[in-house]
Amino acid sequence: MFELLLPRRCVGCGAAGVTLCELCRCAWRSPPFRVYPRVDPRVPVFALGPWGGVHRATVIGLKERGRRDAIPEIGAVLGSAIRYLAARGDLSMDPGTVLSPAPTRRRSARLRGGDTVAAVCRESGFEVVPLVYLAPSTRDSAGLDAASRRSNLVGAVRRINRVGRSVDRVVLVDDVVTTGATAGVTVECLAVAGIQVTGVVVLTAA
Repeated sequence: MFELLLPRRCVGCGAAGVTLCELCRCAWRSPPFRVYPRVDPRVPVFALGPWGGVHRATVIGLKERGRRDAIPEIGAVLGSAIRYLAARGDLSMDPGTVLSPAPTRRRSARLRGGDTVAAVCRESGFEVVPLVYLAPSTRDSAGLDAASRRSNLVGAVRRINRVGRSVDRVVLVDDVVTTGATAGVTVECLAVAGIQVTGVVVLTAA
């Protein structure tokens, strides 16, 4: 009955009857690739796809349109990509390394029903430990150039005081990398606390 009232459509292309159609799944199965943001976070950055087409539609669906039904599928893709990078020797996933979602405003996450990136990470098969958040006063970075984005974030990325366990090595995960400012400031914030970021993996690269 629910399917009749609110028919499922592919989050990537809108095809009827599925969460993610086979063509869109194929697009997400492409191997992750190295990207080089304008702001160098001083760790390798890898993307699962470009910001456009299926990848863009999926990320917008996840974050802005409440398509939480797609989280398990994209989480599985993320897990496979990380294992692929680790097997190639491109990304260090030594024992004890955990995934940590990039910082977001807590209020924004609540309005979306939870931190989307954290939810995707939890479906990857790896241990996930949130370590950072954005200060509530942080202004939106849309429209800012690389230098302005970085200035906006310095001091705004905060450590979560209680994480429930000792962490010293993490892979940072985000939905999109544009200038690299968020990754760079987060890497610095965690380094001050003695936590090494071994790499950054993003769903899309703009």
